[in-house]
Amino acid sequence: MKLHEMKPNEGARNVRKRVGRGTSSGTGKTAGRGQKGQKARSKVRLGFEGGQMPLFRRMPKRGFKNINRKEYAVVNLNDLNRFEDGAEITSTVLIEAGIVKNELSGVKLLANGELNKKLNIKVSKYSEAAKAAVEAAGGSIEVI
Repeated sequence: MKLHEMKPNEGARNVRKRVGRGTSSGTGKTAGRGQKGQKARSKVRLGFEGGQMPLFRRMPKRGFKNINRKEYAVVNLNDLNRFEDGAEITSTVLIEAGIVKNELSGVKLLANGELNKKLNIKVSKYSEAAKAAVEAAGGSIEVI
């Protein structure tokens, strides 16, 4: 078989139906929509149920979505053991190391695991237990 002899499979390509192009086309005049009625006219709104109260309005609304909510990228203490002693850890260093994918509103340090290195950490937030663990290891932590 040569490139110029290739054909698509039977039924793989079909011609688009051109509606409303004259009476002799077979789909002229009413364009396959029948005569009159709601479905013959232009679009019905999404979720419209013929005047009945739509499902999305029948369902109870619950909760509250705070538009000013800050979401932090979480880093655990055991993730920081890969750095060498005395290193300065910032959000850019964490992103380059692949620990944090997206900084979001900042980086928060949590006390999950153990820290064995002396590090100088600069993060947006930290837990009190994480601060105690960093200072116990001989490092320092500050908010940027």
